[in-house]
Amino acid sequence: MRKEVYNEVIEKIIESIDEGIHFIDKDGNTIIYNSSMAKLERMDKNDVLNKNFKEVALTMEINNSTLLQVLKNKKPIKNNVQRYLNKDGKEITTINTTIPIIVGNELVGALETSKDMTQIQTLSEQILKLKELKNINKHNPEKLGYNFEDIIGESEPINKALKISKKAANSDATVLIYGETGTGKELISQSIHYDSKRANQPFIAQNCAALPESLLEGILFGTVKGGFTGAVDRPGLFEQANKGTLLLDEINSMPLQLQAKLLRVLQEGYVRRIGGTKDIPVDVRVIATTNENPVDILSEGKIRKDLYYRLNVIYIQIPPLRERGNDIVLLSNKFIEKYNKKLEKDVRYISEKGIKMLRNHYWQGNVRELENTIYSSMSMMEDEKVLTEDMININEYKSNSAENLYIVDIESKPLEWIVADIEERYIYEALEKTDNNVTKAAAILGLGRQNLQYKMRKYSIKLK
Repeated sequence: MRKEVYNEVIEKIIESIDEGIHFIDKDGNTIIYNSSMAKLERMDKNDVLNKNFKEVALTMEINNSTLLQVLKNKKPIKNNVQRYLNKDGKEITTINTTIPIIVGNELVGALETSKDMTQIQTLSEQILKLKELKNINKHNPEKLGYNFEDIIGESEPINKALKISKKAANSDATVLIYGETGTGKELISQSIHYDSKRANQPFIAQNCAALPESLLEGILFGTVKGGFTGAVDRPGLFEQANKGTLLLDEINSMPLQLQAKLLRVLQEGYVRRIGGTKDIPVDVRVIATTNENPVDILSEGKIRKDLYYRLNVIYIQIPPLRERGNDIVLLSNKFIEKYNKKLEKDVRYISEKGIKMLRNHYWQGNVRELENTIYSSMSMMEDEKVLTEDMININEYKSNSAENLYIVDIESKPLEWIVADIEERYIYEALEKTDNNVTKAAAILGLGRQNLQYKMRKYSIKLK
């Protein structure tokens, strides 16, 4: 390949990626500044390219520039959370990796890649504030969460899980819960908490797959002003959950480095905020959940062995709905009762063929999918008193089908459930359109192949 063609290809690649790229030479002059970085910082590329970065940094009020630090120290700075004001005065949050570029033995410059995390950071702060507010109001006499009375089921598998769960409520040991997506892991977790001696203390849940490592660490352990650029003094979830229970959902998605810090907190009973030097004692009962088989995540190295054994003091396995026999009918009747009130209907029962249809379905999304099916079906009914098989809107994930309706029940479902339902549906549709070609489906969904494969495991989606 000719040099000029090669250079043009590299230039197009740099311009096409979503992450911001900024390269300065050894004198601090900007040589590369792609459109993603310009969009992120609200800068005109012409105001940055071929200009000395020290002058640009002053304009953008950037203190302690990682680019200039790396240029000076010749040491990389990885996964650094940084907050600063862009040209419009808007505060942005980025996760940056900055490395020195050395050719031979000579430093030629510094390269920084930036990923915009402003929206996620804002959402995570709102979550922290909401959870903190909930803890302030924890003595409100209104019911805060689920308990064992809310769990419907008479089958042997669910009774076995409930028997262990009730014993766990009388203990203070850590708990590991395994169950497919939609089986009710958080419902069991809340029941354990609200039936324990910690019932009047905080119950806080955090999904470990929802945030990147840098932000998740700050949310769990808290931050100290000056700990990183733009950091403020804020307690983490361990401090907020003191004397109560912290649910770590999808622990199998927590990065290994962060798992080591979690293990230290569990062993020592102290937490240290990011950027802080003070050890803060915490008394928190931890419940962890995984939607992948513990044996698999252990053998695949997704969880540290020492952390696994520290969490797996009490082990609870929640059965999938398809293994719960007549519980499908019991749950369906409960949902009919619920949506009769919500939709002002008067559905009395399910026909025999309808029951057979429900029992024969695989229920990939488990109880969550069943509830959505009943809600969707009843929404389409008029004055009928019986829910028959031809009215049951089981989502078989057939694209462009009139039967493939999805109705979002904002008032009765947590946001996480709604997002999971929609995400699962679109993955099915993408795979169907591409004849189960994972690479092509990932491209349609705007995901990396590995990310799509992770989500397929998360929702137990098998290739046909």
